[in-house]
Amino acid sequence: MKNKKMVVLVGGCFDLLHFGHIEFLRQAKTLGDWLIVALESDANVRRMKGDSRPIHSQIQRKKMLEALKFVDEVITLPPMKSDEEYFGLVNQIKPQVIAVTEGDPILDKKQKQASQFGAKLAVIPKIHTPSTSQLAKLLGLE
Repeated sequence: MKNKKMVVLVGGCFDLLHFGHIEFLRQAKTLGDWLIVALESDANVRRMKGDSRPIHSQIQRKKMLEALKFVDEVITLPPMKSDEEYFGLVNQIKPQVIAVTEGDPILDKKQKQASQFGAKLAVIPKIHTPSTSQLAKLLGLE
């Protein structure tokens, strides 16, 4: 089918949007026609990153991501506690590509998701720039 879109799925916190995020999302978009960002809930960001995070609320983070011309859709995730919940989301979206950053700490889970749903896992090289956590410390926010 000629007009069927190639869907690329990425996920993350995207709290203090920085160059590494922008470059990752730009490269992810080149892998398909429609880039979907699954955006972590405030509760999950706090659980993963600590009580001082997120710096921006999920709604603010969503608006920042939607302002990027290469992001086609942002899905705000509810607080999720199990791999099954994430697998359910991937099953609903049915992406052809799941893009991750090189060194992703849950790469094995994302590989399992991709293979379970017939998607390709694309590993995008990490851009060596300060992370959100490093920037928050430099700015005295943490």
